[in-house]
Parts: sequence; C-alpha cells; structure tokens
Amino acid sequence: MEVARGVLAELDLDVVLQRVVESARKVSGARYAALGVLDQSRTELERFITLGVDEETRRRIGALPRGKGVLGELIEHPATLRLGDVGGHPKSYGFPAEHPSMKTFLGVPVVVGGLPFGNLYLAEKLDGAEFSEQDAQTVELLADFAGVAIDHARRYSGLEARHAELRRTVDALDATLQIARALGGETELEPILRLVAKRGRALVSARALVIEHEDDGEMTIAACAGDLPDGLLGQRVDMEDSLAGTALRTLRILRLEDAPNRARFERHGLGRLGVRAEAGLVVPLVFRGRGHGVLIVVDRLVDGPAFSVDDERLLEAFAASAATAVATAETVQSERRRQRLAATEQERSRWARELHDETLQGLAALRLGLAAQLGHADPSPITDAVAEAVAQLQDEIGALRSMIADLRPASLDDLGVGAAIVGLADRARGRGLEVELSVDLAYEEGREPDRHIDELETAIYRVVQEALTNATKHGAAQNAYVEIVEDGDAVRVKVRDDGRGFDTTARTAGFGLIGMQERAELLGGTFTVESAEGQGTSVGCQFPVRRRRNTRAA
Repeated sequence: MEVARGVLAELDLDVVLQRVVESARKVSGARYAALGVLDQSRTELERFITLGVDEETRRRIGALPRGKGVLGELIEHPATLRLGDVGGHPKSYGFPAEHPSMKTFLGVPVVVGGLPFGNLYLAEKLDGAEFSEQDAQTVELLADFAGVAIDHARRYSGLEARHAELRRTVDALDATLQIARALGGETELEPILRLVAKRGRALVSARALVIEHEDDGEMTIAACAGDLPDGLLGQRVDMEDSLAGTALRTLRILRLEDAPNRARFERHGLGRLGVRAEAGLVVPLVFRGRGHGVLIVVDRLVDGPAFSVDDERLLEAFAASAATAVATAETVQSERRRQRLAATEQERSRWARELHDETLQGLAALRLGLAAQLGHADPSPITDAVAEAVAQLQDEIGALRSMIADLRPASLDDLGVGAAIVGLADRARGRGLEVELSVDLAYEEGREPDRHIDELETAIYRVVQEALTNATKHGAAQNAYVEIVEDGDAVRVKVRDDGRGFDTTARTAGFGLIGMQERAELLGGTFTVESAEGQGTSVGCQFPVRRRRNTRAA
C-alpha cells in the first residue's frame, strides 16, 4: 500500500512509469525489472524501461527488445506468466551475447482503462528462489494500482498539453489584439514594425527577432528586438540569395537548422552582419498573396534553442495579423505621398494660372504701352530710359514665361506629355544644355486613341524635368540625351548626361532623386540611377501603361 500510494502520488507519466518499475522490483525481490509499453497497434513494444542493468551493459546489448519470444507471449496472451527457467519456454529466443544471465521469470500485464497498456517483466529473485504465487499476486495488485496511476497521469498530461495549447492561443490572440490596436491608432509604418518585433519576440520566447521589410525589390532591416549587434537598422540584405529573400519568394516558413538555409543565412543574410544563431525560423509577412517582408526569430530561450512546431504555427498566425497592419500602413503611406504630389501639382497649376492670367498679362500690357509712347516721343534722355525699360520688361516677360512653363506647362494638359517634353528640351537648350530628344509614345504617334492618365503623364514629365535640372545645376553637363519609349504595356524613360556625376553609394537625399523614386513607386514602376565621379549620370524609370478613357483629341 505504501508503494501504491507513492505511485499514485505522481502525475508526470514518465515519472509514474519509472516508479512502477522500481516498485515492482522492490515488492517482488527481483534483481532485474522492466516495463514494456505497447505501441498503438498493441502488437509490439514501443518503449522499454529497465532497472538493474547498468548503462555500459545496456549499450553493449544493443537495440531494446520489440516484444518477441517470451515477451511476445505476454503481448499475445495478457495473463500472468511465472517460469522457473525462462530458457525452457517453447517461445524462448534466448538472450543476446552481452545480455546478463536470467533464469527465473515473472510477467504481469498492465491494463489501463480496460485496454492492455504494457507488461511488467521481472527476473532473477535475489535469494535465488523462483517467483512464488504470493509474488505474482503482489505484483498483480501493484499492476492494478499502476494502471490507475498511468491513467491519471495520461489524463493530467493531456490536460497540461491542452492548457499549454490554450495558453499559446491566448498569447497569439493577445499579440494579435495588440497589433489590431496599433492598426486602429497608428498608421506610421516604423512604429508598427517596432511593435511587431517586440511582441513577436515575446510570443515565442526568442533571444532576438529581426524584421526585414521589402521595398521596391530590396530587403532592408526595418525593426529588431533582443540580443543583437549594434547598427543593424537600415542595413540592406541581398534579395536574391538570402534566406529572407527565399522565404519571401516561396511564401513558406524556413528553418535555420536546415543546412542549405544555414549557408544562405551565413553568407548573404544576418550572419554576414554579425547575428549569431543556433536555431531559428524565417516567417514571411503575407497579405493577400503578397509578401511584405519577413520575421526572423533566433534561439528559443526556454526549452531551446530550436523552436517547436507549435511555435511555428503560433508565429505564422501572428505574422498574418502583423502583415495586415504593415500592408495597411504601406497603403496609407503611399496614399499620403500621392496626395502630397497631387497637391503640389495643383499648387503649381494655380501659380502658373495666376502668373499667366494676372502678372504676365499686366507686364505685357505695360510693355505695349511703353512701346507705343516710345514711338511718339521726341529723342531725349527719358526716351532712352523708356527704351531700356521696354527691353528689360521683354527679358522679364521671357523669364516669367519660362517659369510658368516649369511650374506647369499648358501643353502638358492640352496636348500631352510628348509636346510638353519638346518644350522642356527647348528651354533647357536656352540655358546652355544641348539636349538630344527621342520620344515614341503611342498616343502621340497615333497608335492609340487615348492618352495616359494625368498622374502618369505628370510623372514622366517631372522625371525628365528633374533629371535635366540636375544635369545643369549640379552636374555642369554640356550634353544630355532623353529617350522615352512606349512598348506594349510599359513606358521607359531614360535621361543621360555628360556631367561630373556623383557617388550613388552615399545614398544622398538631394538632387530630387527621392521625388523621382516616389513617383515611380506610386504608379507601380521602377526607378534606377547610375553615376560615378567624372562619368556623368543616367536616370531611368519604367512605368506600367495606364490610359484614360474617351480622350478628347487635342
């Protein structure tokens, strides 16, 4: 009864099984004891817990038994079996070469919930006698208690597993709620990414978490949390060969422990930037079938360093919520840029109209009036002054016309982007920049009945305008070549100059490059710039074609 109470007091299944073997050996006086646990088919053993054989002997014996011979007899016929000489049983297979000598034997089945669970195997009583009927009854009683204890432990283990699963679910819901709250109260991308990094790391008890954000085909470390090297934020990661790039292309979770993934991590990813990791997960941020970046967690602090399948599922669910927040913030950010650019163009148009309709007309009237008076006046010093004023007014009117055209040329709205760029090239030549122009647009050449949408025509014009301005103002260029080609579903814009060039690795925010890139991205296009000191500059954009409907012929 004392032994039974000790067995029943435990709730951990592995501890219960070990206690049962110890108790059976104690109450039977056996030298050797074992508990064989049946597999799901109940035809052979899947576990074999032993006592009395040291580790070295066990290693020399080799593989544990699966339930053949006399052990199998108890599996086929679950009833108590006492043998004075185990070797004399008809089904005896004998023992492996390094196995200790055993003669007397007692086998008792263990039943849990009315079904066979396994068998207790006892051998070699310490006093050299055979196992008695009393020994068998005592071990049978113990087996009954063991069945109850095992059943309790299994139920408790199931409750513990369900509790852990529920805890993980609650954690995931809590993390998702935090992201949802952030989405409701925050539309800036950077704060959302910082929150995702902190919450995601805590969710799976990771040593560190890094978010690599995809932007225009490039991967940038946008947020991180935990034990990481300094200076990671803002670092760019190879999109093609890195582990993050692979996860983003395949939209699958990758494990750092796999050899090919480890190699990519070390050569092209975070390992190259000094991040150490024994294990980890790379989880894509997917929203509506598109990847917006990846979460990379490394080294679980509890029960790690590897992450479990449950961790993987939990992080996948969390990443789905995080991706929604990130995608929404990106949309808001793009919309703000679009509104800012639209407001700028509207303000340019307003100033152009005001200057043209008011200031320019007033100056022109003043020039005509002065010129008329000059034709009737007698030669005198004041006549010379009037003549000089007329000439100066003529220069100012020309400068003002050029300014109006730079703000928002009327030809861009009335005739289309092709005519507007011809005018732009003429004005650039007037400033000393020799421009060679090649324009092949479907509407202007009569291949399409409809013009491009206003945003696209404005973007093409502003990219060329900014590139020519940079060539003159910053590059001191003498010559420039402008090529605009519409081919199928894309419009390609390229502007090259022979100016002094600049170092593109400096990531300068000047020269209007950010504005050009923003215009390209907002229209789903791409932007490139190539330059080097003393070798000129080449700016390129490619836009997807987007047409108006029912365009009125100019």
